[in-house]
Amino acid sequence: MQKILNLKQGTQKAMFFVFFLLCSTVMLAQNKVSGTVLDATGEPLIGVSVLETGTNNGVVTDFNGDFTLTVKQGAKLTFSYVGYLSQTLAATNGMKVTLEEDNKVLNEVVVVGYGTMRRKDVTSSITTVKAEDLNRGVFTDPGQMLQGKVPGLVVSSTADPNGSPTITLRGASTLRTGAMSPYYVVDGIPGVDISIVSPDDIESIDVLRDATATAIYGSKAANGVIIITTKKGDKERTNVTYNGYVAFDHILKKYDVASASDLRQYASKNGVTLKDGGADVNWQDEVLRTGISHNHNVGINGGNGRTNYMISGNLMKREGVIKMTGMDRFNLRSLVSTKTLKDRLTLSMSLNAMYGKHFGVPTGDKGASVLDAMNYYSPTNPIREADGTWSIGKGSKNYNPLALMEENISETIWKRNQFIGKATLEILKGLLWNVNYSWSNYQSTYSAYNTRDSQIEGVGNKNGQASRNTYFGYEQTFETYLNYGFTTGKHKVDLMAGYTWEKKKNNDGFGLSVEGYYNDDLTWYNMSYAQTILGVQNSVSSGYVENVKNISFYGRANYSFDGRYMLQATIRRDGSSVFGKNNRWGTFPSVSAAWNITEESFMKDQKIFDNLKLRAGYGVSGNAMGFDIYSSYETYGASGTFTYDGKTYRTYAATKNANPDLKWESTSMLNIGLDFAFLRGRINGTIEVYNKKTKDLIWGYPVSTTEHVYGYMDANVGEMTNKGIEFSINAVPVRTKNFTWSTTINLSHNKNRVDKMQNETYHTTNLTQGDPDVAGVAGNGWTQRIMEGQPIGTFYTYLYAGTVKRTDSDGNIIERSEYYVLDENGNKTGETTNNPSVKDRAITGCAQPKLNAGWNNTLTYKDWSLNAFITGVFGNDVYNSPRAHYTSAQLFSDGKNVLKEFLSNPAGDASGSLPSDRYIEKGTYVRLQSLSLSYTFRNCFDNWIQDLTLYGTANNLLTITNYKGLDPEVNLGGIDPGIDYRWSRFPHARTFMVGVKINFGDGKKK
Repeated sequence: MQKILNLKQGTQKAMFFVFFLLCSTVMLAQNKVSGTVLDATGEPLIGVSVLETGTNNGVVTDFNGDFTLTVKQGAKLTFSYVGYLSQTLAATNGMKVTLEEDNKVLNEVVVVGYGTMRRKDVTSSITTVKAEDLNRGVFTDPGQMLQGKVPGLVVSSTADPNGSPTITLRGASTLRTGAMSPYYVVDGIPGVDISIVSPDDIESIDVLRDATATAIYGSKAANGVIIITTKKGDKERTNVTYNGYVAFDHILKKYDVASASDLRQYASKNGVTLKDGGADVNWQDEVLRTGISHNHNVGINGGNGRTNYMISGNLMKREGVIKMTGMDRFNLRSLVSTKTLKDRLTLSMSLNAMYGKHFGVPTGDKGASVLDAMNYYSPTNPIREADGTWSIGKGSKNYNPLALMEENISETIWKRNQFIGKATLEILKGLLWNVNYSWSNYQSTYSAYNTRDSQIEGVGNKNGQASRNTYFGYEQTFETYLNYGFTTGKHKVDLMAGYTWEKKKNNDGFGLSVEGYYNDDLTWYNMSYAQTILGVQNSVSSGYVENVKNISFYGRANYSFDGRYMLQATIRRDGSSVFGKNNRWGTFPSVSAAWNITEESFMKDQKIFDNLKLRAGYGVSGNAMGFDIYSSYETYGASGTFTYDGKTYRTYAATKNANPDLKWESTSMLNIGLDFAFLRGRINGTIEVYNKKTKDLIWGYPVSTTEHVYGYMDANVGEMTNKGIEFSINAVPVRTKNFTWSTTINLSHNKNRVDKMQNETYHTTNLTQGDPDVAGVAGNGWTQRIMEGQPIGTFYTYLYAGTVKRTDSDGNIIERSEYYVLDENGNKTGETTNNPSVKDRAITGCAQPKLNAGWNNTLTYKDWSLNAFITGVFGNDVYNSPRAHYTSAQLFSDGKNVLKEFLSNPAGDASGSLPSDRYIEKGTYVRLQSLSLSYTFRNCFDNWIQDLTLYGTANNLLTITNYKGLDPEVNLGGIDPGIDYRWSRFPHARTFMVGVKINFGDGKKK
């Protein structure tokens, strides 16, 4: 018994001993460490993230910079803090860690014309937007990705799948439609069609905002320069990536049009005749749909120390919210580069291609637009008559919207190819010789068919009409330039000198129209089967432009002393065959300077600013966009026919006068900027002030036909000023071990003014703009006028006095809209009239916004990321022309539909839709433009997927505005901004998209 008792006691002791050993082992495996984190000056850093490497175990430093953390034996700690370089150190007790400042922002490489610079050395106004910061959504144009991202860059877009955004930088610099967009440079090649660039291939976008940055591009840069840098091959590993999404577009808002029962009740109540078709159709529902889009991008890149490559393919299919609209596009992009001659020579070659097909529906004016007809076509009309034919609206230009879509089809096919070859030779240390050559060609083919049942006036009743035209063109660019940089002591010098040669051939094509088919099966194919080839007057011939040549010499010098004082000077000399023979050459200089105040000795001991740099510059750039070789020449064209001796002959007449003095429009700009950063870089930003003056604006002026062969002359006369202030700030308000909130705000204000439009030689009264073609308005329907001393987009309309009761000639009391009568000085006389004259017009508003804003917020928690982007436009006016049109008494009497608002208006108010301030509304809005949520899985499936991100994005979720139309975001570009045109502008859609990004990189360096 005693032995058993001793055995139990021995067992208990052994178990206790084993338990003690286990506890000791665990205690020995854990290690409590503490320490302090300081900056380079010895000051404690508060809120530094201290993380056990490879785990989620971590803390942040307290107010004294101290931390305490229990870690495994032999662990390492990673210290990270905004504005400082991260460090990973072995965990020991009593650690004293000093973090060095991260000058990543200051040392960031900025792409400039014909080279790169450190952000710290930049003296101009340049904004860089990285790929991860670009807008997210279903975009067909890189310009849409910049909306709200760059101060002073105003982007207006629509839901049109085939449309392009209008882009204006720091106000309008021209009066020529089609010559207002910024100049695009892609991977160093100027003038590239950006449709050849897939949004997924973009690495970053640099926007050159002032003339000291843009002057290096001379006569093409007055509207600003946007430099796109695409992704290159990785030098250390092979990566295969995929990004795909599916998206759903829904119309944001519909017009509140009257239903069939509403119209019948109104007619009965007011004793008016209704052209009743006996049906009840919601035409908006018949025309609109949920547009489904999908996009797929596959990229492969890799390389080794000397050779790297990339190739990507992008397929996009997008449906519009209007049935039968959409686009298909395929982009292919490839690049290979290698180093040789002991790494002194870098050679690269890229081949790029784009194939696109656009599908459209009629969007013409005078009622021949599906966008218009779905609102005005009477709901009492059936879709089809009893015999199966389309219903036809009573009266003129009253089109069935479904018939417009189904019986008038069209498509445009675009093809573009590009070859780029580059070579960079390091002749001596710091001396680089660059040679670039680019060749590209394009082909566009437009095809249209109006069936035997088409209702459009002029093409209906033709037994089918087909049209087809094709255009070709090519462009060549050769550039060679030298870059030389050296540092001696505190002096740093960078020099650049170059030469560019360009040649273009555009608009080489031909088109044909035929009519008369036995059926509609062939559409635009086999046009030889048609009965009639429409005469030469109906053929489409090209304005063939060959041998447009541009030659340029340019140079830049940068000087920096001790990182404190920077000076830059550029000059470009452009010669072009498109200008008048007396102005073939132009010179575009610029000079700018910067002072890094924080580098001064008296700033070394201050603790507020991490960066404070003052910049100032003045430069001149030009606008030759839209010129061709015949711009300054006297031209003649076909004008008609005559018959002689039984034969028909073509007649010709002058179409343009010669102007040997015609030249580019020039823009000079003074820019002053202040860059700042404080709180260890957690807050940084820029303030810019500019004065932009454009001279030699081109306009068509009437001239005497006794002195000239044509009645109008294009001449350089006008002047325009834009003044503004811009502010941007980037901040990281919160950063902890697992959570980060970063935010960016940019604000911009621009004041535009037309200073001059006439001189002693050229003058005109033809400065009216913006006729929205409102029913019941015969003549003088324009809403704006270009006026000296006023901005572009100045509304000049009648002043609405309200609805007044009058007695007509039969003694009946009627109500009608009346307007104030003005005297010759523009003052109210106290009288009102329902038939105002032009002298009764006055300035009633302005389409120019007082403020544009963008606010981006990104919140990350571990592998979750939430992004919210808000845009806003404030202080602008919009002319609500759809409301004026769809409340017109003339529209109702023509048997068309109206807004429900009309039903409360006086019957027979014929003057209610005249252009007046009644329809000028505030266009201010704030929009939640995008909301995106994503989650990233790391090292999936045995690490053969490095990361996989699932994301969902919603666009246009919420808009706060008092505008009564469909969408306050109307076109703010051109010479008639701020007018809501009902027949051509697709309203915005609310988009929901879900997608996945996968990186199949091999995970190991070569």
